[in-house]
Amino acid sequence: MEMKPIVELKNLSKTIGKKKIIDNLSLSLYPGQITGFLGPNGAGKTTTIRMMVGLMEATGGDIIIDGKLLADDFEEGLSKVGVIVENPEMYKFMSGYKNLLHFARMHDGVTKARIEEVINQVGMQNRIHEKVSTYSLGMRQRLGLAQALLHRPKFLILDEPTNGLDPAGIREFRTYLKMIAEEEGVSVFVSSHMLSEIELMCDRIAVIQNGKLIDIRDMTEEQESHYYIEAFPTETAESMLKAEGFNVEAHKEGFIINAEKTQIPGLIQQIAAHEMQLFAVQPHRKTLEDQFLEMTGGGQIAEAHTK
Repeated sequence: MEMKPIVELKNLSKTIGKKKIIDNLSLSLYPGQITGFLGPNGAGKTTTIRMMVGLMEATGGDIIIDGKLLADDFEEGLSKVGVIVENPEMYKFMSGYKNLLHFARMHDGVTKARIEEVINQVGMQNRIHEKVSTYSLGMRQRLGLAQALLHRPKFLILDEPTNGLDPAGIREFRTYLKMIAEEEGVSVFVSSHMLSEIELMCDRIAVIQNGKLIDIRDMTEEQESHYYIEAFPTETAESMLKAEGFNVEAHKEGFIINAEKTQIPGLIQQIAAHEMQLFAVQPHRKTLEDQFLEMTGGGQIAEAHTK
């Protein structure tokens, strides 16, 4: 049975003046799945998200949330959505609990029991009655997550959710997010430029460039097997690898080849037979950053190397 998407973007377009910011973007987002949304700065990530939450009107195309057109029934559509933006707004002079009570009043039917439930889900039982001004950034992010989950949204949008968090805070946040996607079947959409983070957090990624969706790939699929080989003289090594039929890509001091583990012993014998010096043979996994740069032709994502 094919899963029904919670959110569908169909030929979504946005033109401002004469500039096409978003160009025929189509994307489906599924329950229980975390999709990362990547693209160089200015590619249209924020514009897409703003249209999805109704802060901006689309020039063309449709946004369908839980089977209903957002344009037709705006309030009904958005009642299914939870949003976390970078550094969520909180009342710092109130406790975390009072903040949640305040936000709960904005939605129908959020009970005290539900408030307790989200507090437990994001692991804040011990600190919830303390003032938000005493919280670390990581705690505030978790409170933001709790707040976004109060009304049991089917779809959660996060825009740069881990900005400014330390590694422990990021790891914590990631754990809670994965748990919520799995346990509640929420579809999660994360826009970020921190590639290492997206790689660990997401089930799949959608890449946007110049307003067009250029790639969607499943992060859970096994990648084909690559090895890094470093041998001297380099030219001899390269011509021998090519003669053996390997796809050869220069990398650091040596080469990356697509090879299976079983081919490696024979390859080492070949290198020895050619009387080359062998310095390294190791499995090589392409990082999301490598993949991203391949996809976008080196289209720089801001601060891709940071953190």
